[in-house]
Amino acid sequence: MAEESCPVALSELCLAQVCLSLDSLCRTQPDGSLRLSWAPLLPQEMADQLLHKMAAQGTLNDRTVGIFRSCEQLRLRRACVRSSPLSAEAFRLALCPHRLQELDASGVPGGLTGAHILSGLASNPECRASLQRLTLSRLQLGWTSLEVKEEQVGFSSLQGLRTLNLANTDLTDPFLEDICTLPQLEVLDISSTPVTELSALLGCRLTLRSLTAHGLRQLDMSPARVISILSQLHALRHLDLSDDRFVSAPPSSENDEGGEGDEAVRLLLEGGSGILPALVSLDVSGRKKVTEGAVTAFVEGRRGLLFLGLLATGAGSCDVLSGKNNLKVAGEANEKQICESLRRYRERECFTREALVHLYQLTNDMYDQTRPDILKLVLGGMQNYSKSLHVQLVASACVFNLTNQDMAVGMPHPLLSAVVHQVLEAMRSFPSHQQLQKNCLLVLCSDTILQDVPFDRFEAAKLVMNWLSGHVDRTLQRMAVAVISILVAKLSTEQTTQLGADIFIMKQLLGIVQQKAMAGVVDSTLKFALSALWNLTDETPTASRHFIQCQGLELYEEVLEVGEAHTHTHSELKWWNHSMNCSLPLALQTYSSESSIQQKVLGLLNNIAEVEELQADMMQEDLLEHVVTLLQGPQVEVGVSYFAGGVLAHLTSRQDAWTLDQGLRQTILEQLHAAILTWALPEREMVSYRSFRPFFSLLQTSQPAGVQLWAVWAMHLVCTQNGVQYCHMLQVEGAVELLKTLSSDLDTHSNVRGMAESILGMVERHQTTSNPLRTQTEKGHHGRS
Repeated sequence: MAEESCPVALSELCLAQVCLSLDSLCRTQPDGSLRLSWAPLLPQEMADQLLHKMAAQGTLNDRTVGIFRSCEQLRLRRACVRSSPLSAEAFRLALCPHRLQELDASGVPGGLTGAHILSGLASNPECRASLQRLTLSRLQLGWTSLEVKEEQVGFSSLQGLRTLNLANTDLTDPFLEDICTLPQLEVLDISSTPVTELSALLGCRLTLRSLTAHGLRQLDMSPARVISILSQLHALRHLDLSDDRFVSAPPSSENDEGGEGDEAVRLLLEGGSGILPALVSLDVSGRKKVTEGAVTAFVEGRRGLLFLGLLATGAGSCDVLSGKNNLKVAGEANEKQICESLRRYRERECFTREALVHLYQLTNDMYDQTRPDILKLVLGGMQNYSKSLHVQLVASACVFNLTNQDMAVGMPHPLLSAVVHQVLEAMRSFPSHQQLQKNCLLVLCSDTILQDVPFDRFEAAKLVMNWLSGHVDRTLQRMAVAVISILVAKLSTEQTTQLGADIFIMKQLLGIVQQKAMAGVVDSTLKFALSALWNLTDETPTASRHFIQCQGLELYEEVLEVGEAHTHTHSELKWWNHSMNCSLPLALQTYSSESSIQQKVLGLLNNIAEVEELQADMMQEDLLEHVVTLLQGPQVEVGVSYFAGGVLAHLTSRQDAWTLDQGLRQTILEQLHAAILTWALPEREMVSYRSFRPFFSLLQTSQPAGVQLWAVWAMHLVCTQNGVQYCHMLQVEGAVELLKTLSSDLDTHSNVRGMAESILGMVERHQTTSNPLRTQTEKGHHGRS
């Protein structure tokens, strides 16, 4: 099974929960640090994993690291505090008492320096001998506190060290000399440090197996001298002399360190098999003087070569490379090389970006291929460089190519979920970059992602809506509105309420409806905007109120009016013309043949009519007359009639709130009752409900028969089409008791009683066939995109 398809390990889930529950599992000490209230003797590997998980989740700090002061219960061997804000004192008390074998303290903020770490580790005699691997990259070493005195506190005090990473630190020549006296040193990374001399490396020439030394900008040695020193490192198997300044280096830089380094690499490649003959790995990516001839000679002279870094050298197409099955190449010549580059250069932003650029070109032609392996590599780049515009821009383009159309269908959902999370993070981090926002929107506009993949849809809806406010590109507008429509339909009631509380969103969507109405256009953008508005007002009184405040009711009335009759003139379209300083064209009569438009308009009016405080705004004879005409007829689809009936049922259900002529109310009730009896059940699903509670007031025995009949017909419809969901919902919400009361009341109309008894029969059959099966009620909405 593919790694992306495997469920998360139980241990991972447990550790994540512990990280989230530290406050409840611990007691606070007088100094503010935490101690576990109770803890068993955890396996050492589990303690290491807990520390790593806390660092990865961002919960490791001076307060929480205190739990590791209990060395008896939580024994650390491989400690990772990467990028965690720790003070020198907290580090000393919590980590230094352990018999550590490995420590990764790279990029630690908060004042902790390399000097503090060394002095703390050296204070534990066991650590002096046990520590084998130390990573302090991207850390201020603070050498002033490590001056060589009679009792030297330096790296040489850690006699067990085999691997040391000091990349991007302030390492200087004297301390490089100190490091090279370590008797067992095998792996050393001094990249991007201010060292000027490499002669000290000869001190470990018999043990050093791996040297990473890119970006030595202050190196003061001739290329020949550099190669002379390196050639004496007899144990060396892995060498990295790459240069990631190639993107920004000007043509005049031939005489700077980059030029000197390029010359050293040329001498190495062309120097014959006598120089470092035992090398199995060489990285010269980004170097300028790498030729295919030199690469060919170098490879042929070293049969044991396993890796060669050639990204951004132009030499990755050598014929000799294709014939070496065991040789891995990081380059840009083909898919295999590009993927190797993304794997190798996770911590090299410039190389990651370069590889992604070539991957984008490659994926442009990758049709109908589901490649989760490549998508995972792209995701890694996005996660590692979430604040890099350049990486996010090209990575998001790659994601679109890899998930476009049906390519997302076969992708593991956990992988897609992580990708969408990073896409949303990119949208949030770079809100004003149009192309990046466009890329991210293109990624989101996928049926598979929008419908099936778990992610923060509420946050996504807000981000897309914010983007929409500043862009008018028609194609992108259509996609944005489609995305919003589908996202809103997936939100919980609480999230929809929160989203609907922003009147700006209502104005934006109504503006799109008005824009399309002005042009007389019936397209997917209009339909998605209407669906979004429909779902946004579903059981959300605040959004419904905003709809009224933004004069949405007047706009919708005009849409219905023009859809019903083709004889209106511009002057008759009163409010919207005045408030927007424009006029709606007669082309809007196109809506008369668009039942989907009418259905979405009436569906939203249904939502408004459910809110008692807003019913007074709908007490308009013209509006009600338009709705009544849609109750039935040979040209009216049942979906349109159904929602027209819902509007009328809610508005006529409260006699005391009816402000129009009572005779009109009675006429409407009679026509509603008669129309419902003519409705045939549609073959396809027409509507979905998150709750039946808005129907409860309509099912009271005191209600007119027409109102009751509409409510039971609606319930009967959805129970017929999805009995498992809705029969269970009827029971859970208490609607069954209302139906029984209605059925047993002697004054209930026979049509209503018959429909109610039919629903009760379906519920009983559902109990018989499904018990004890319990299905969770879906968070459906009235709306349909």
